Amino acid sequence: MSAESTTGPRRGGKGQRRKPRDARPGGKGLKVMAWTAAGIVVLGGTGAGYLYFELNGNLESVDIDHVLGADRPEKVDNGSENILVLGSDTRAGGNKELGGGADDGSARSDTAMIVHVYEGHKKAGVVSVPRDTLIDRPECTDTEGGTHPAARGVMFNSAYSTGGAACAVKTVESITDLRMDHYLEVDFSGFQTLIDDLGGVEVTTTEDIEDPGSHLDLAAGTHRLDGEQALGLVRTRHGVGDGSDLGRIQLQQAFVRALVQQVGEVGVFTDPKRLYDLADSATKAVTTDSGLGSVNALMSFANGLKGIGPAHLHMVTMPVRYDPADLNRVLPLTDKAQLVWDALRNDEPIPKSATEDTAAGEAKGVVNTT
Repeated sequence: MSAESTTGPRRGGKGQRRKPRDARPGGKGLKVMAWTAAGIVVLGGTGAGYLYFELNGNLESVDIDHVLGADRPEKVDNGSENILVLGSDTRAGGNKELGGGADDGSARSDTAMIVHVYEGHKKAGVVSVPRDTLIDRPECTDTEGGTHPAARGVMFNSAYSTGGAACAVKTVESITDLRMDHYLEVDFSGFQTLIDDLGGVEVTTTEDIEDPGSHLDLAAGTHRLDGEQALGLVRTRHGVGDGSDLGRIQLQQAFVRALVQQVGEVGVFTDPKRLYDLADSATKAVTTDSGLGSVNALMSFANGLKGIGPAHLHMVTMPVRYDPADLNRVLPLTDKAQLVWDALRNDEPIPKSATEDTAAGEAKGVVNTT
């Protein structure tokens, strides 16, 4: 990959930045993390067995451990966990009306977050991986047994579109040398329904955001976003900052904080109907690894994350610089990225120096929690 660099080429102001080569509305939507699925804990005290089996039947899972075999980073036994959270940009089924992806029903991973839950499960580090990052993709096998050759200098999100969840996990592990203990994926329509079932999420925008590509038109101010608006917010890239995927990541991270805060404030754990609706939507929306592929397993996992609030999330973007050969792409800053991966491996905080003087997207502070 490229040599280390601390700065990328600067963009002009709005109206002067380059037009991205790929003009399709990107971004699938914030693969709203396991805490969204935390509504499943409603089952813990209901005793309604038929509801349990109904929700259990909603879940889809992928046996990633079987596909990847033993050639993986060693599992670190320090009480921490790493979860790869992906969003698939598909036009299949109910997602077709929401845009994105290919007309043939294929899917891309347009949102990727490595979530590190620290020992004790009281705090988490979240590292967003830009979809436009040029990486070396390893040879990988998909869940159908098909083998896909390695490729150099390809976009990060090509891993998922090439070999699905297993190839995405294999690629992340090859980049980070971190074992992914779990995998979670949420789609467009599932994300939208989850936000609606939650009753919306309140955010404050510090400037107007208008992006026809993601169907978003928000004046500066405080808004309670419904599912469609929330999806538009986490997908928009041309309405804020420098128009890059990095700016969209900053919006996504701000929205995650608002979402986590909302879950803690709206009383879902004291409203059985809302809990069930959220659990029903969550189990229909997510695809998991086989280790989380049952309601009991997902219940236990989600319950373990309940103590992680917005103040306990440290969210960063994988250190990158703009590719001088193509400003629509970014290149890893390998030395700085290694600081991030080493910190997570050792269950330590991500050092501030790891993300200083890196490409950012220029959208920080555009969206805040209220």
